[in-house]
Amino acid sequence: MRTQTKEIQQSLTPSKVKQILVDGNQRFVQNKRGDRDLKKQVNETSTGQFPMAVVLGCIDSRVPAELVFDRGIGDIFNARVAGNIVNEDILGSIEYGCKVAGSKLVVVLGHTKCGAVAAACQNVELGNITALLSKIKPAVDAVRGDNSEKMDEASVEQVAVKNVQISISNIRKESPILAEMEEAGEIEIVGAIYSVSSGQVEFI
Repeated sequence: MRTQTKEIQQSLTPSKVKQILVDGNQRFVQNKRGDRDLKKQVNETSTGQFPMAVVLGCIDSRVPAELVFDRGIGDIFNARVAGNIVNEDILGSIEYGCKVAGSKLVVVLGHTKCGAVAAACQNVELGNITALLSKIKPAVDAVRGDNSEKMDEASVEQVAVKNVQISISNIRKESPILAEMEEAGEIEIVGAIYSVSSGQVEFI
């Protein structure tokens, strides 16, 4: 597979990039990964990078974005933080990826069996983790509603989906740069959930 160049990047639309990721995930699920020379890509990207997408994902070790989308070196910016939450540093990173480096798609990638989401549902408090989990609490509250009982597994998975949706909303609300780019059709901001059981990514 070809290394991302400026010409390839500029020729892509947000919808085309999304389809590339969908196709890559299908190869991953089927264990039919594309043929690429990673060492060659190291050499070819040594003078510059032109990624097609920015993926905001969780730090979970089971969800490495380049692998689950079957991409190589120089293909995507990979921002990772527990619970795929949005903060000032994450926003700055995404803005760099899109406005400065030319990426066409932002994917907020949540996943099933997320430890951060489960911890937020359980009201865990521990050091700096407490502040991080507070950013997931709006999703917990939206799913829990007035029900104060312990959340079941299905409800926790609903929180993971809602958390992705809230992160997307926060990106648009807190980054005028990205909101304007999306409004102009220069980028698209989408959400997805990765199944740690099947390897399948479902865009939402």
